[in-house]
Amino acid sequence: MKHIATLIAAAMILCAGIGAAQAEEKVLMMATTTSTDNTGLLPVLEQAFKKDTGIELRWLAVGTGKALELGKNCDVDVLLVHAPKAEKEFVEAGHGLGRTEVMFNDFVLLGPKNDPAKVKGKTTSEALRAIAAAKSPFISRGDDSGTHKMELALWKAADMAAPDKETWYVQAGQGMMATIVMAAERSGYTLTDRATFFTYEAKGDPALAVLVEGDKPLLNQYSVIVINPEKCKNAKVNLAKAFNDWLASPKGQQVVADFKSDGKQLFTPNAKK
Repeated sequence: MKHIATLIAAAMILCAGIGAAQAEEKVLMMATTTSTDNTGLLPVLEQAFKKDTGIELRWLAVGTGKALELGKNCDVDVLLVHAPKAEKEFVEAGHGLGRTEVMFNDFVLLGPKNDPAKVKGKTTSEALRAIAAAKSPFISRGDDSGTHKMELALWKAADMAAPDKETWYVQAGQGMMATIVMAAERSGYTLTDRATFFTYEAKGDPALAVLVEGDKPLLNQYSVIVINPEKCKNAKVNLAKAFNDWLASPKGQQVVADFKSDGKQLFTPNAKK
């Protein structure tokens, strides 16, 4: 009897171990941007994805540059990022299986409501040149995020190098919401994605306003990248593909479309059908 009891106990432990391993396999680790986190989109995606697939989504919210590094270092299984040029280089280097465009919003230039550099209504290039000429405070993310990469590209498009040696140009080295708060405290200008601005604005009586918007270069595209298992042998490629396919599916796209703050749509789904 003791022998039988021992066998039964061993079998129960084995089954428990198998169950735990299976549960562990259903956890997907993602690196993504602070903008998707600040807006509250991620918990909504996580709940809907788990309901439809049974897969638990966990994430690290960092700048896109850091997210890509986490992917290269095999620390995550999938990415949700917004720096197309860097993403394409990442995939071309073999770190990702491809990129699937899933949603977009746009970048906007924020500044004090009294607009000391007089940028309202200008193109982005004209606005940046005006800020530089006026030496008005400009608060940069300064963190290699997708927003920071976009800002650097915009300075270049304005035929200027990023003025990182100038005293009026401040590199925050922080996430988007913290950078907006710093710009407000210093009565400065900053570049942000519109979704994070809506979240900031919803807090009431914002010190900053959208002064430049709608310029073609300000499109902010988000894409999913599945980590290449040939580079990262422990990457959960099947779970990552499941997330990629779900977010690009009509169900996932509807979750994005339905996500709003104070009635304002923060992201527009645009996965190819």
